[in-house]
Formats: sequence, structure tokens, C-alpha cells
Amino acid sequence: MSLITIEHLTKSYTERLLFDDTAFSINEGEKVGLIGINGTGKSTLLKIVAGLEEPDDGSVVRRRNLYVRYLPQIPVFTAGDTVLDAIVRDNQDEPHFSSREEIEASAKNILTRLGIYDFDEKVEHLSGGQRKRVALTSVLLSTADLLILDEPTNHLDSEMADWLEEYLKKFRGALLMITHDRYFLDSVTNRIVELDKGKLYSYQTNYEGFVKLKAERIDMAVASERKRQTILRTELAWMQRGARARSTKQKAHIQRYEALRDMDAPEFDKEVEMESISSRLGRTTVEVKDLCKAYGNKVLLKDFTYIFLKNDRVGIIGPNGSGKSTLMKMIAGWVQPDSGTIEIGQTVKIGYFSQENEAMDENLKVIDYIRNVAEYVQTKDGSISASQMLERFLFPGSVQYTTISRLSGGEKRRLYLLRILMDAPNVLLLDEPTNDLDIRTLTILEDYLDNFQGIVITVSHDRYFLDRMVRRIFAFEGDGNVVQYEGGFTDYQAAYLMKHPELSGGNGAGRGSAGGNRSGAGNSSAGNAGGSAQGAAGETGVDEASGTAAKKSSQDGRAHQKKLKFSFKEQREWDTIEDEIAGLEADLEALDGQIAESATNYGRLNQLMTEKAEKEALLEEKMDRWMYLQELAEKIAAQS
Repeated sequence: MSLITIEHLTKSYTERLLFDDTAFSINEGEKVGLIGINGTGKSTLLKIVAGLEEPDDGSVVRRRNLYVRYLPQIPVFTAGDTVLDAIVRDNQDEPHFSSREEIEASAKNILTRLGIYDFDEKVEHLSGGQRKRVALTSVLLSTADLLILDEPTNHLDSEMADWLEEYLKKFRGALLMITHDRYFLDSVTNRIVELDKGKLYSYQTNYEGFVKLKAERIDMAVASERKRQTILRTELAWMQRGARARSTKQKAHIQRYEALRDMDAPEFDKEVEMESISSRLGRTTVEVKDLCKAYGNKVLLKDFTYIFLKNDRVGIIGPNGSGKSTLMKMIAGWVQPDSGTIEIGQTVKIGYFSQENEAMDENLKVIDYIRNVAEYVQTKDGSISASQMLERFLFPGSVQYTTISRLSGGEKRRLYLLRILMDAPNVLLLDEPTNDLDIRTLTILEDYLDNFQGIVITVSHDRYFLDRMVRRIFAFEGDGNVVQYEGGFTDYQAAYLMKHPELSGGNGAGRGSAGGNRSGAGNSSAGNAGGSAQGAAGETGVDEASGTAAKKSSQDGRAHQKKLKFSFKEQREWDTIEDEIAGLEADLEALDGQIAESATNYGRLNQLMTEKAEKEALLEEKMDRWMYLQELAEKIAAQS
């Protein structure tokens, strides 16, 4: 049963058209992942579904007594509330809790899972990541029919993400969320909705299935455009010859030509263009020796030593607050160690992509923020202006002169990344680079890092990103101990479980590697199958080859001499097909009117939508058949 149905959704923000007469719905029990480029309206759609914003145009129909809970990207709390006060305030009307004590007990259980232990701390004293986890705890305590979560995996370490993954898989209500954690999407969702150029496209699958179906959709769109252009050429020739008669049939023919002519070609989102711009790295890189760091009684780092090699790809993992970002800041020179040394080579040029965008002045205009680095930057294509670089990073001219404060969270991260890359670093320090970056930008960043001529050191909880990018992992394992593991995250996980067999069977232990092992096995199977098929063909086909070829040649000769003409069935079809197409188009127009009138009648609406889909499929089939018959008619005319 449908929980929410949105028809003809249209919404603009300043000069941007976020939704262009599109539709969205979510049914009971569905777990939907919403993906798309940052700044295109994903968070706005969540707010519309939650009832916090209204569309400029279109209808939003919610099931009666629908109970929705919403986790915003940046939660807001009442000043002066403690952690428990904030959660009790949000859940005091939940029917399954009979007292404040019950709410607090359940809250403490989830808070502990999410790394929050000081329940009486004032919320305003917490970090941004801690506040997000408090808000997530509050939402998860509810018995909502629909949970709406905006970036729930941001600021979660891998153990927390595993726990949340299992919790949401068992959640009985519906789920709508934005997340860029591809493993998380794969595991939790059963439907992906993509926001692309103002339209919403639904895929009844998880993320892995979406990648395949999206490629198929693009191929179909390209093929349909090729077919449209072919039909237009044929129709244009017909129009130039003049209509055979001014009958109703010919008027319908002309109208179809005009509709095809005026149809927009498919548009595809531009992609971020990154190039491997870096400075030469000398013999001495970054050498860390006997590094120690503590805050009070909490020891973060104890006697850590490592010499970073040219083209190293290193991942740093560990629980929140264990010292990962502190190590990055020490390498960047932002924080001094208690003891030990950090030697930075003379040719080293560090680019530090920090977690909180600390160096970003949001009062600046976008163009000025980049011009402060350089008015021009050298690339493989030559000298590129700051404005052109912004366009490559999907900041069009209409956005470049707005202030940074008006950008979405993901757009700010993308802008911050551009500024760092423009400085041509040869050592990249990436602190949680996957937070707030959309999946498409992440994919391009990963491709960029593949070809980056320098050292990459990243702190990340994104398991997919770590599997994809790093070849060595340093894990913070408590009491200042940092342990080295070879490989990506999945390799680390397997090695860690071997050291701690008592933890075997925990969440996420069985993830496949994002490396080449699985694909290699698949290719091997395909190769064996292909070899077997070729062998079988070889055994049966050699002796018959010459006879078959001679027979085919004889048949081809007779076919060549035979004059083309319509069969009786084709002639009848050619005489009636235009009327059938016109009738189907009229039926679809009538169905659209009935659908608009039945928006609140769910049973009737589903029936009409099914009928419309069948009519559209039949119309597509008739149009393909018409194109074939039209080409055949032209060939027959040409030979006479």
C-alpha cells in the first residue's frame, strides 16, 4: 500500500529547477536509497516527503495517520538540553514508552552503540558528528511508519555503520534515505531512486543492480534518440513530398512528426573533470619517528614510526575520537606532537582536505575563494582560468558569484576539494573525503587518485572507498597502539578476525573485496564457457562448412532476383497502423486525465497506472513496426 504519492512535482530554488514535473511514491516496507549529484535537490525531496517544505506545483498525497520521523543533515536542538533531555523531548509521545525511564534506558543502549557515553553532556558542547549521532538515536527510538534519513552514515565508524546496517535491515517500517556509502546502500536498500536533471528514476534493486540498470537506461536513451532521428529523416522526406490527402489520417501523421521534431534529446549530467596535477616529489617524503600524543589521560598515539613511500596509498581507521584526525593534523603541521619527529622533504607539497572545511570562509564568493589560490592553473590542456576550473567542477557561471554560504554541504566539500587540487600537491591528506560528496563525484575522485603522482593518506569510514583506494591500513586499536595491515578494508577485516577469532560471525565480516578477485573469477568462468562453446562448434561445423556455404549462396542469389513487395498481412497492417497509433495516443491522453482525477483513490490509481504502462508499451511496439513498414514501403517504391 502506498504511504506517499507525489505527482507532477515541480520545485525551484533561486535560479535552479530542482524538480521538473516528475513523480515519486513510496510503499509500505520499501527501503529506498536516493542518489544524485550534490546540489540537485535530494535533501529538498526528503523535506517535501516529510512535510517540511511544499512543492511549487504538483500534488502530495499521504496515507491517513501516516507517522513520519526525519533525520536532517544538520540537526538542531533546544539550547540547554542534555543528550538525554533532547531524546526524551522528541520521544515522549511515543506510545510504546510508558515513562521517561523507559525512553532513557532504550536511548542509552543505542547511544552506547554509537559511541556516546556522557548522557548528561549539554548538546551544544558536542561536536557536529556527535550531535548527528544523538539525533539519529532519537529517530531510531520511534515506531514510525516511515523513517527519512539524510546522510545517517556520516560520522559513523565502520563498527557503528555495521550496527546501523543490521538495525535498518530489521526495521519493519519504510525507509527513505540519502547516503553515499555504497556498501550500505547495497546491503540495506531494495530500491534506488535517482535524481537526474530534474527527473526521478526508480530502480527496483540495490546499488549494485542500479549501476547495471542505469547503464542500460542510458544505452536505451541513446538508442531511442538514434531511432527518433531516423524516423524524423523519414518523416521529413514524407512531409517534403506533401501529404497524399488532407485526411484525418494524414493530419495525425503530421502531428506525430511535429511531436517528434519538438521532443527534447536526452540530456546527461556533466561530470566533474579532474586531472592529475601535482608537483615533483623528491627522495625525502614524509618520515614519522617515535610519534607520541595524548590529551590528559587519553593516549592517542604511542611511539608511531613510518616512512611514507612515493605513491603510497595509506588508509587510517579506528573508532571516533581515537586520534586519526590528530595524526593527519600533525603531518599537516596544524598540531604539534608531544614527542617524536616529523620530517617533511623539501619538495613535499601537502594538500590537506580536512573534515570540517576549517579553512573555508563562507562569506566569500565562490569565484573569489578559488582566485585566492590562483587566477590561472596549469593543466595537461594548458593554462585554465579559475572560472573554467569551477565549470569543470560543476559550478556554472550562475553559481560562481554567489556566496559559499548558499551552497549545499556537498557543493562546499566539492569546492574545498577543488581549491586543494589547484595548489598542485604531491602529498594528499584526505580526512573523511567521502562525507557529503555524491557517489558520482566519489567515483571520479577514485579514478583521479588512481593516476595521482604522489602520496595519498586518507582517514575514512567508507569501506568501499578503502577497498577501492588503499594498499595499506593503519588501525588505531586503543591505548595509543597503531597496527599496520596490508591491503584494503576487507583484507584488514579478515586479518583482524584471524587475530581475534572470538569476534568471528560479527556484522559485515563476509563482505566481498572491491578489488579484482571476484571479477577475475567471473572472467575465468566466462572464458571457460566460451572455450567450451567454441570447441563444440569446431567439432560439428567443419565438415559441413563448404556445403552450407554453397547452399546459402544459392539461396541468396534467388533472394536477390526476387522483387520486394508487401505480404497480404503487411499490406493490411500498413493500411491501418497509423490509425491504431493515433488511437493509442488518444487513449493515453484520456488515461492521463483519469489519473489526475483519481489521485486519492489508491486502488483506481494503481489500475490506471498499470493500464497506462500497457498502452505505452503497445504504442512503442506499434511505432517500431511502423518504422519497419515505412522503410519497406520506400524500398518497394524505389525499385518500381
